[in-house]
Amino acid sequence: MTTSADDLCRRPALELSGMLRRRELSAVELLDAHLARIDAVNPRLNALVTATPELARAQAQAADAALAQGHWLGPLHGLPVAHKDLVPTRGIRTTFGSPLYRDFVPDRDAIIIERMRAAGAVTLGKTNTPEFGAGSQTFNPVFGATRNPYDPTRTCGGSSGGAAVGLATGMFALADGSDSGGSLRNPAAFCNIVGLRPSVGRVAAWSDRSAWQTLAVEGPMGRTVEDVALLLSVLAGPDPRAPQSIAESGAQFALPLDAEWRGTPIAWCPDLGGSFPLDPRIAAVLERQRATFAALGCEVREAAPSMAGADEAFKAFRAWGFELGYGDLLDQQRDQLKDTVVWNIEEGRRLTGPQLGRAERLRTALYHRVREFMEHHAFLVLATTQVPPFDVRTPYPQAVAGHAMASYIDWMQSCYFISITGLPAISLPAGFTDDGLPVGLQIVGRHRDELGVLRLAYAFQQAQPFWRQAPPLTRR
Repeated sequence: MTTSADDLCRRPALELSGMLRRRELSAVELLDAHLARIDAVNPRLNALVTATPELARAQAQAADAALAQGHWLGPLHGLPVAHKDLVPTRGIRTTFGSPLYRDFVPDRDAIIIERMRAAGAVTLGKTNTPEFGAGSQTFNPVFGATRNPYDPTRTCGGSSGGAAVGLATGMFALADGSDSGGSLRNPAAFCNIVGLRPSVGRVAAWSDRSAWQTLAVEGPMGRTVEDVALLLSVLAGPDPRAPQSIAESGAQFALPLDAEWRGTPIAWCPDLGGSFPLDPRIAAVLERQRATFAALGCEVREAAPSMAGADEAFKAFRAWGFELGYGDLLDQQRDQLKDTVVWNIEEGRRLTGPQLGRAERLRTALYHRVREFMEHHAFLVLATTQVPPFDVRTPYPQAVAGHAMASYIDWMQSCYFISITGLPAISLPAGFTDDGLPVGLQIVGRHRDELGVLRLAYAFQQAQPFWRQAPPLTRR
C-alpha cells in the first residue's frame, strides 16, 4: 500500500471506492487502517460503542475475493461503515442507549442495514446515541458521553453523535443516522461533517408501531456532500414494509452534482426571520458565507416564510410519538428511563384529540405557507444550530442569546422548525468560531428536492472546503 493509513482515513468515501475498484487498495488494507484509527482515538472520544472487527474482516475478505473474480458487490464495496445504535442490526448488540436493552441483540436488520450490506459495506459496529435518541447531546447510562473531536471538553451534539465523531476523525468512511428534530444535522454541524435529512419516505423505514408516522427519518452522513449522495443512492427507494416510501429509485443521487446557479433565488435567513434566538458567534460565522452564494451566481434575498405554529405542531407530534413508542416502558420500568424521556412520554399522554387535530391544522397551514414562499425561492439558507458546541457535562443549553429555554429541545428550533415542514435539509461545514469550534450551515430545498439540495451544497463545498480542516486529535 503506497498511501499512508492516516491519509486513507481522511479521504472521501467516493475516492476510496475508486481506489478499491482500480485495485490500488484492498478492502482488508482499508479496514486495517480504520481499525488502527479506532484504536488510536475512540478511547478518548467514545464514538463507537459496540465494535465488530471479526465481522468486518470477514466482509472485507469477501469483498476482495469477489473483486478478484471480477465481481463488484455494489456502490459501497469494501467501504468501512458504522450504524447508529438506534437502528436494529441482526446479530449485533443494539442498546438504543438504554439500560433496558443493554444486552439486546436483534434478529433482524433495519431496511437501511439490509441495503448497506447488500451494497458491499464493511460493518465496523454501532455508534453512540442518547437514550432512545432523546435530545441533541450524546450521552447515556450504558456507554457514557461522546466527546467533540475539535474540543473533547464539548459535546458532539446528537442524537447521531457517535456517527458524526467517527466520521470527523476517520474511524469509518460513511455512517447512517436518524433525524426527528435535528439528529442528522445537529451533530454534523458540531463535528464539521455533512448530514442530510431526507424527505419522509425517501429512505424506507420499517416500523411495527408507527408505519404512517411523518416526523422521524433515517438518512446518510459523510465527510463530504458527494459521500452523502453516494450513501443516499443506496438507502433511497421504496419498500412494501414502509407504506409511505417514495417510489423513485435512489440511482438519481449517484449522478454528478455539478449545476449552474446563475440567477437562482435563495432566501438568506440565518434565524428564519427572527423565528428563534441565535448565538452571535454562529451569526458572525454564517454572515461571512453570504458572499459565497452570491459568488456562485445565486440571487441572495433576505427573506423568510412565517413559521407560525411550527413549535406547537412539532412538540405535539413529537410527544405523541414518544408515548406511542415508549409508553409501555413507562408503565413497566419508569425508574429505568431518563427524565427527559419520561417527560416527553407524559406530554404525549396529556394530549387530547382536539389538540392533535389543532397540531395537524397548524402543520398543514405551515406546509402551504412555506410551499408558496418557495415558489419564489428555490432554497432557504439558515443556521443549523443556534449555539456552538457546549460543555459535555451540560445536558442542554438553559438559554440561547439571553433567551431562556423552556425544555431540553427548545434550543434546536433551527432544525425542528424545518422537520415539521417535511422539506429536505442538509447541514454542511461553514467555518469555525474564533476559538476553533465548527459551525454548520443548513440548506433547505423544495418538496422532495434532495437532488437540488445536494447540488447547491456541493457547489458551496467546492467554494469553501471547510471539511478538509481535520480535528486536532487526528492531525499529523
